[in-house]
Amino acid sequence: MEKIYTDLNNIINTYKPDAMSIEELFFNNNAKTAINVAQARGVILITARINKLDIFEYTPLQIKQAVTGYGRADKMQVQRMVKMILNTEKLPKLDDITDSMAIAICHAHSSKFSSQFKL
Repeated sequence: MEKIYTDLNNIINTYKPDAMSIEELFFNNNAKTAINVAQARGVILITARINKLDIFEYTPLQIKQAVTGYGRADKMQVQRMVKMILNTEKLPKLDDITDSMAIAICHAHSSKFSSQFKL
C-alpha cells in the first residue's frame, strides 16, 4: 500500500492534475479480491484528498456508455473505442491502463455535469 501512495503521489506532483476520476467498485463473489481492491482504493482516495484533488466516481455502465454509446459494451468494444477516440495505433497491453483511459474519457464527456459525480 505504501508503494501505491508513493507512486501516485509522485505522479500527482509531476503532472499536477486538478481532479481524479475513478470507477465505482463492483464485485460479485470474490471477497478476498474485493478487500484487496478496496484497500488499494482507500490509499488512492486518501492520496487524492491529501493533494486536494477533486474526485469523481463513475459506474462501469456510465463509463461504457460514455465511451461506446452502449452501457453493456464488452471489454473489446471499449478497447476499440478508446483506441479510436484517442487516435492511437495500438492500445497498451494491460487492460487496467485501457480502463483508466476509458474512465478519463468518461470524465471528459461528463465534465459539464461533474458536480453530479463528485465524491
